[in-house]
Amino acid sequence: MTSSPLLAHQAALQIDSAATGWILTSTALVLLMTLPGLALFYGGMVRRKNLLATIAQSTAALAIVTVLWFVAGYSLSFGQGPSAINGLVGGLDAAFLNGVGIGTAHSLSPGLPEFLWIAYQLTFAIITPALIAGAFAERMKFSASLLFFGLWHLIVYAPICHQVWGGGYLGSMGVLDFAGGAVVHVNAGVAGLVCALVLGPRHGFGRDNMAPHNLSLTAIGTGLLFVGWLGFNAGSAWAADGIAAVAALNTILAAAAAALGWMAVEWIDHKKPTLLGLLSGIVGGLVGVTPAAGLVDPKGAFLIGAVSGPACYFGAVWLKRALKYDDSLDAFGVHGMGGIVGALLTGVFATAAINPAAEGASILNQALGLVAVIAWSAVGTFVVLMICRFTTGLKVTREQEIEGLDVTQHGEGLH
Repeated sequence: MTSSPLLAHQAALQIDSAATGWILTSTALVLLMTLPGLALFYGGMVRRKNLLATIAQSTAALAIVTVLWFVAGYSLSFGQGPSAINGLVGGLDAAFLNGVGIGTAHSLSPGLPEFLWIAYQLTFAIITPALIAGAFAERMKFSASLLFFGLWHLIVYAPICHQVWGGGYLGSMGVLDFAGGAVVHVNAGVAGLVCALVLGPRHGFGRDNMAPHNLSLTAIGTGLLFVGWLGFNAGSAWAADGIAAVAALNTILAAAAAALGWMAVEWIDHKKPTLLGLLSGIVGGLVGVTPAAGLVDPKGAFLIGAVSGPACYFGAVWLKRALKYDDSLDAFGVHGMGGIVGALLTGVFATAAINPAAEGASILNQALGLVAVIAWSAVGTFVVLMICRFTTGLKVTREQEIEGLDVTQHGEGLH
């Protein structure tokens, strides 16, 4: 028990040892998703001259967001702010983790030590801006990416996280997001699209060969993401229980269904199935089932995966080709499209037979929530990019881009 007065968001810890053990494990699994999972997934898809720079962006996102989460991000996301603004963002009572102790818990999960809750939610905050880097890969200045990650975390991620999960207005109106379809994937996907549009295409886009330089790295990264995603989705039950179990099964099933769906469409469209397509389909299915994982039964998860694969193919191939924007590694095509499809279908397939929280689920609520998240993310991301443009600058020079970011941004290279 804690002897100090509790903050508005806190409860006295009533420790659940089984849940604590599972969330400790899940925290490690989700951390694995960014480094090395996402770093290798993205690193294998860029050209060889940008491999180290791409991995550096994932690493920098981890470092910057972790420090800012300690300073203010956690408090803004999961703290309680003044009533006039608490629907939009939390307060600063827990800045620098003031008031957090061995005997405190967040009121959302009184069985978990608050320090563990903070660490687990941090891993979600880390991977979200790292996902965005896939959209501006191979052309953003490293200094700009550092500033972008920091400002975006505070201006975009923390408020949206609070609005959906931390006691804000979207959660209160019944928007369902079990593990981050809107908070993580739609948020990052929309931000990535804005980045791609503002930065413009890479030099030689549509003309030069920009094929992935090492799909073996991408395959390894996909495997690490897949394993880590079990902590992402099943961990979001916040307990070692039946909901965590169905979320784990749903995660695997949806990924497999989406991989087959992507492969089928690609086989028809391009006459051959590719490894990159299978890997992308797996990730698309993981994204699609994320908002629904602990809210739907396996039949619902299968259908969500089966729709997500072709939908992500549409976003990553046809839509990008039709509109001619350069989303380098398909941050919007996979995470934005998959997140939107999954969030909407959560409203269709969520069932109280799996999770009482699904009671009253509706596609209308899900759509309204998506509109709000997309608007906040798009406007906030544009503001952050403008700040970067007029301070650090955004894009490397044409000569630096041609030489490669490994050498020009970091003085390193593969020999």
